[in-house]
Amino acid sequence: MTRRLGWALALAALTAAAPTVAQEGGGQATPDAFVESVEVNVVNVEVFVTDKKGNRVMGLKREDFEIFEDKKPVAITNFFTVENGNVLTPIPSAEVEEEEEPQEVAPGVPALPDRRAKKVTRPIPDEQKLHLVVYIDNFNIKPFNRNRVFRRLREFLRENVRSDDKVMLVSYDRSLHVREPFTSDPEKINRALFDLETVSGWGVHRENTRDDIVEKLDEASQDYEVSMDLRAYAEEMFNDLTFTIGALEEFQGWLAGLPGRKAVLYVSDGLPMIPAQELFYAAQKKFSGYSSLAEISNFDASRRFEQLAAKANTNRVTFYTIDAAGLRTYSSSSVESFGAKTPGLSTFLDSTHFSNLQSPLLFLAEETGGQAIINTNDVKDGLAKIAGDLETYYSLGYSPATLGDGRYHKIDVQVKQKGLVVRHRDGYRSKTLDDRMQDGTLSALRFGYENNPLGVKVEFGQPAPQEEGRHWVVPILVDIPLDQVVLLPTAEYHEARLRLYVSALDERGEESPIAQMPIPIRVPDDRLEEAKGTIFRYELTLVMRGGPHQVAVGLRDEIGSEVSFLRERVFVGG
Repeated sequence: MTRRLGWALALAALTAAAPTVAQEGGGQATPDAFVESVEVNVVNVEVFVTDKKGNRVMGLKREDFEIFEDKKPVAITNFFTVENGNVLTPIPSAEVEEEEEPQEVAPGVPALPDRRAKKVTRPIPDEQKLHLVVYIDNFNIKPFNRNRVFRRLREFLRENVRSDDKVMLVSYDRSLHVREPFTSDPEKINRALFDLETVSGWGVHRENTRDDIVEKLDEASQDYEVSMDLRAYAEEMFNDLTFTIGALEEFQGWLAGLPGRKAVLYVSDGLPMIPAQELFYAAQKKFSGYSSLAEISNFDASRRFEQLAAKANTNRVTFYTIDAAGLRTYSSSSVESFGAKTPGLSTFLDSTHFSNLQSPLLFLAEETGGQAIINTNDVKDGLAKIAGDLETYYSLGYSPATLGDGRYHKIDVQVKQKGLVVRHRDGYRSKTLDDRMQDGTLSALRFGYENNPLGVKVEFGQPAPQEEGRHWVVPILVDIPLDQVVLLPTAEYHEARLRLYVSALDERGEESPIAQMPIPIRVPDDRLEEAKGTIFRYELTLVMRGGPHQVAVGLRDEIGSEVSFLRERVFVGG
């Protein structure tokens, strides 16, 4: 989990190249100004259509689809057909008429123009570009299972990563580790996978602990002999599961501000929906009078997985999950130990255990529109299906009726043609403008995502030592070209309203909370033309430890509805 830097933010001198530009504190609107900022937001939904045999169905048109938000129909405003990574867009019939010469169907008799919509390949837009994360859960996997999957993963990446795609390798080893940042070179990821094969996995230790509990349960003659050990084991598993889900949620937060499609290829030996569920059930079957219902309800993590899926859908993240354990068989501990003294329960114990571990993998994939690979020792075919999703799909967009209400909205896509199977994400939470700005700032901080239509520049002043050199006060200078922001006329001024977001990341991966501050600017009417050619400089200070840092800045023009994100590096100290 990310640790937070202790930091201080101090507003310092505010300067501008033109002395006539002034800042008004508080960022409140002047009474004689009326502002209506129109925010356009499009919800993009990737849709996968197959027949009942699982074969992909292409060639459908916009009019073949219907979208419902919260059971109410909405108009499809954006429509793409993507095949083999290429965006296919129909040419309107008017364009076809201009481009085509009529052909004679008989001597002296010209044919009518072909009005059928033809398709051409378009450059893939930013909102369709792919960020793929290979997420290896080392804490919930056995090294042998993991390394067996890696061979097929390397083939998958080598064959399916395109020049427009970005791929990252992340592992969870009780904390998040970026093994290889986003790259379009699959060989970098493949080399990192080889390095990761030497890292320990925790799955063997966890299985040994469970085997001990199974043995105690089998040998006990009364429930009190094992109930405390069973509860302690469930509590440990639940605690570990909480951190595992928390890391997945945190990582999605890093991805949230990135444009385009985001997919997480999650590899583990499974996660328990209810830690120790099968053991509680076995105890109930063995000991009369023992009830497992209360214990199971205490450790039910289904709500956490629902929240994880909802957050993924909100951030346009699709889960593709792999059960690295493969084709599961009965464990020796279950058959030999538990079956020896309690006949008939060994099969029940393992089947419930396997289902419990695979249930979250299936759930996350289904809710986010992805696919799960389970019950196979060779994931090649499953990865081929995932590759099909990444490069062949329909993209439907619509403008929601509500914007920034913070609520979760359900999405349902239907195809008018009968007998087809449609797969897509379940819904999304409508983010506020502030949420989206924080997401973009965090993505700039973590991944270097930059989009700077406002032309913002960031410089650093001379750091000053503090607390005997343990911390440094670092001036940050944000330059904003006034000809790039909207200056709204009022009675005596032209006014711009900006909001600045700032965060920092040190070499340990410790991240400061995102600070934000309003920057209202007023320019006297008679100096407007002079001011338009100037740079407005906003200065603030951060308190940092010595060493290399990355500082991300997000700026929003609240009148013009334009945003910028950028990241700069600074070395603090000696």
